[in-house]
Amino acid sequence: MNGPEMVWPLNVPVLSDGLVTLRAHVPADIDAMLEMANDPEMVRWTSIATPHTREMSEDFALGIIPRGWDEGTNRIWAIEADGRFAGNVDIRHAPIGDIGFALHPWARGKGLMVRAVRLAVDWAFNEGGIEIVHWRSHVGNEASLRVAHSAGFVLHGTAPGSLLERGAVLDAWTASIRFGDAPIPRTNWAESTVLESDRLILRANTEADLSRIAEACSDPDSQHWLNSLPHPYTEKSAREYVHTCIWQAATGIKATWAIADRVTDQLLGNVAVMDMRGPNPTSGEIGYWMHPDARGKGVMTEAVRLVVAHAFSPEGLDRRRLVLYAADGNDGSNKVAEAAGFSRYGTQRLAERLGDGTYVDLHGYELLRLS
Repeated sequence: MNGPEMVWPLNVPVLSDGLVTLRAHVPADIDAMLEMANDPEMVRWTSIATPHTREMSEDFALGIIPRGWDEGTNRIWAIEADGRFAGNVDIRHAPIGDIGFALHPWARGKGLMVRAVRLAVDWAFNEGGIEIVHWRSHVGNEASLRVAHSAGFVLHGTAPGSLLERGAVLDAWTASIRFGDAPIPRTNWAESTVLESDRLILRANTEADLSRIAEACSDPDSQHWLNSLPHPYTEKSAREYVHTCIWQAATGIKATWAIADRVTDQLLGNVAVMDMRGPNPTSGEIGYWMHPDARGKGVMTEAVRLVVAHAFSPEGLDRRRLVLYAADGNDGSNKVAEAAGFSRYGTQRLAERLGDGTYVDLHGYELLRLS
């Protein structure tokens, strides 16, 4: 064979839960590893060399990985499912460990990586001399975040400038799991469950929405009533907003929906249930904004009604009380609250700072679940 000298590790433990098996890499894995290495999502979210050659995959599988096992510095398993190579999972260093993982495209969306991570972490704690395992990923890598969340990692937040990949310094989402921690989610992921009416679809934000988000949040009325918006508001700001919404969903704080036209899927606005982990664990706050060309058509009222029904449903967010705040003078926002069935319960004097620096009264509305 032309290629690297094969360095077989002394001991790669085989781990299995009956559906997923972690094992040593073999020559038969190399073609699938090469496909995975050149997959666009792999290139987007990792520092893997690109373009990737078969020789690189061969050297990694049959040289670098076995040496890592023999030296005890990097324990990398092949993931096998349905009799096929499905990806890699690795635990680096000790007693403070780091985890990394990647799946072949065919294996994604099946829950296989969560199983693989649980197997690897359990071995790390019980056999690998590791006390804590850290996870890091690019901000925005929702698939990786979902794995860490489901596998029981405690989600910490964003570590600025903690990754160096392809010459760029990147922010990272971070989490960890310690010996003795249960491998189950710590929070309920606040899903953007698809909600529909005759003319609207409410769904998660996507990359395709970024330009419309930037347009909506750059609008003078938006900038006036929502003083927390960056100025100028760019597509970069929109991307950061979407990434923040993903993290807030993972930590159970906020569920966010893009409001889109049901036929064209064009973004019309956003609506959210916020503050779901506050002092009252069964309450939430409704917040929203609209793209200028969608205002005055009853769109937001319709969207809020959909979200309220989902928020009150035991199969949805299971809230018992929702509140909504609208600034005095913001006629559109106040009308939405009233049309969606909220009752005004009070006014906070000069409690809302506007984009021009002035302060206005803030009206509070509430809606209670009746059963």
